[in-house]
Amino acid sequence: MSKTLLWFRNDLRIHDNEALKRASESEEMIPVYCFDPRHFSETSFGFNKTGPFRTSFLIESVSDLRSNLKELGATLIVRTGKPEEVIPLMVKEYGIDTIYAHKEVTSEEVRVEDNLADSADVPIEWFYGSTLFHLDDIPYDYDSIPKVFTNFRKQVEKKSSVRDLQTPPEKLKMIEGIKPGEIPTVPELGVEPQIKDERVVLPFEGGETEALKRLQHYFWEQDRLKSYKFTRNQLLGANYSSKFSPWLANGSLSPRKIFHEVKKYEEERKKNVSTYWMVFELIWRDYFRFSAHKYGNKIFFAGGIQDKGRNWSTDRETFQQWARGETGIPFIDANMRELNQTGYMSNRGRQNVASFLAQNLNIDWRMGAEYFESLLIDYDVCSNYGNWMYNSTVGQDPRNRYFNIANQAEKYDSDGDYVRHWLPELKNVPDEHIHEPHKLSQEEQEDAGIDIGVDYSEPMIDLEASYQEIRNRE
Repeated sequence: MSKTLLWFRNDLRIHDNEALKRASESEEMIPVYCFDPRHFSETSFGFNKTGPFRTSFLIESVSDLRSNLKELGATLIVRTGKPEEVIPLMVKEYGIDTIYAHKEVTSEEVRVEDNLADSADVPIEWFYGSTLFHLDDIPYDYDSIPKVFTNFRKQVEKKSSVRDLQTPPEKLKMIEGIKPGEIPTVPELGVEPQIKDERVVLPFEGGETEALKRLQHYFWEQDRLKSYKFTRNQLLGANYSSKFSPWLANGSLSPRKIFHEVKKYEEERKKNVSTYWMVFELIWRDYFRFSAHKYGNKIFFAGGIQDKGRNWSTDRETFQQWARGETGIPFIDANMRELNQTGYMSNRGRQNVASFLAQNLNIDWRMGAEYFESLLIDYDVCSNYGNWMYNSTVGQDPRNRYFNIANQAEKYDSDGDYVRHWLPELKNVPDEHIHEPHKLSQEEQEDAGIDIGVDYSEPMIDLEASYQEIRNRE
């Protein structure tokens, strides 16, 4: 009798899950999820590795997975502990002969895989289910992934195809007599709970059920896909962009599911540059993952994949001003406060605050990357570090690029609504000064009911002077 153990990781879904499909073909199986204590420890710069928002989202996702497995006749076995210690005990106790799991590509996750392989004493079959294009279907081996995204994109669009979705199993036959285990609470994982600010753009709830609802809502009920490219850089509201990233990050939603839904939308409603752009963004996500495998731990080094020498600062007070949203530059502060209070920030905001920290403040970009790791509900190691390297000029784009924060603010928040939303102390500042309130005269400050330097910070740096310093770098 074949007995298999399915180890769930960042693939918390029933749909398009090849490992689940294979496990369902065995005579008996056990689905297992481990809350690894290491995921709730400290990062190298001393932040909580998984903060309250992502912890809550994960717990919701695991709970939803358990509910969905029950519909198939199985119960998700939940344990708190290191997988390489928990799983081998279950293998021995229940006579498991094969382990199925989806593979990861970065060092911490791969180390766990290696340790499990050493201790489990049964074969492990690995699957690749986190990307749009399957690893075996791209026209490159890892070592030859192009250094520039455009080259990668053009080749995969020309030579690769997206696989069909894996059909979910209709029924699972589970080994009986196993205690299911309790899903831990946020405090039980050593994380201090935090109530999400009611101003959050979307009340994100974890799990496959909510992921598929969001897909249905955004594409079909709100019909927003047709305008995605033109609205995706907005800052306020639930539907200016898809907001799929939190569910993609922990595998509650398959990128292939999105792709095939795009194709259906193109057939039934409209095909245009926006429908293409949704797929374009998924290809970027693939590129960061495949590049992370190619470059290994370089994505965590100060010099990034460029091996660029730079005298980074790690000044804590400067960093904390940025992290608290107290830089005196409203567009930066508003984005950081949204992150701190909700666990989410727009893509446009992320690029600006990353560029400001690494380029204008010259702070070690990895501090920002770890801060994002702690707070973002959609944290994905490959995309997070890939984007931070990119915006810090040590990644896929070696040019000495930076964002002009004032211009970005005027372009994407011209009326100041976003800034006022997150910085209520600036609510009465007129539009012409909303992004530079320090330029208000004393009389204008009194009219706006604000005292710059008391109610809101003076700018911590001269932006124009810092741009000149950036341009002077080699």
